[in-house]
Amino acid sequence: MEQTALNLIAIGIFGMTLSALLGPMFNISPVIPAATTITVLSLATLDSFNFQGKGATLLLDWLAGTRSQHRDRILRHEAGHFLVAYILGIPITGYTLTAWEAFKQGQPGLGGVMFNTDALSPDVLDVRQLQWTLDRFCKVWMAGIAAETLVYGSAEGGGEDRQKLRETLTLLGRQGSEFQLKERLAIRQAQTLIEEHWESYEALVAAMEQRASIAECYEVIQQHYQTSEVAA
Repeated sequence: MEQTALNLIAIGIFGMTLSALLGPMFNISPVIPAATTITVLSLATLDSFNFQGKGATLLLDWLAGTRSQHRDRILRHEAGHFLVAYILGIPITGYTLTAWEAFKQGQPGLGGVMFNTDALSPDVLDVRQLQWTLDRFCKVWMAGIAAETLVYGSAEGGGEDRQKLRETLTLLGRQGSEFQLKERLAIRQAQTLIEEHWESYEALVAAMEQRASIAECYEVIQQHYQTSEVAA
């Protein structure tokens, strides 16, 4: 996102420079592109130093959100996280689907589904419990990529999820050679869970689109769990 913001600023500056060069042809005062350039650079600098780039994040997410497929991808990505966390018994503390929603809730970046990660503390668990808990969280972190891939054939999001998984593995003393193997395995396992509970997943997508509460989302999932069990 930071690189995209820098690219956007560069494109904007290029456009304003071009307008300054072509201005005389269309009787545009050179003061206008100059003032615009100074304003944009000042706002970009203020955003970078005072707001840690949140302004650019909000703007870019808003622009991307004008595309319906982008909104749908985010919704299905986050529903994947939510469903797999529910299945594996990891408490969900909240979710957001836009950068603006995340900003209002005090969450960094684009937000997403928030979990209670206290269970990953090495001080609380023994080695065997920690490995079991880590495996569950890896599936949850990769579940967004898994859901996107199931629906669209590929995933556009998931960079932050991969980074979170790798940072956690590094913190727990794992080797870099394990990262990709762990990612691929977790994605396959998450896909299997989503496919096995596809009715719950589709119902959850519909509920999250309406910004249902955590309790309401749990209820929707459970209703379709029960329906699947009766059908079986």
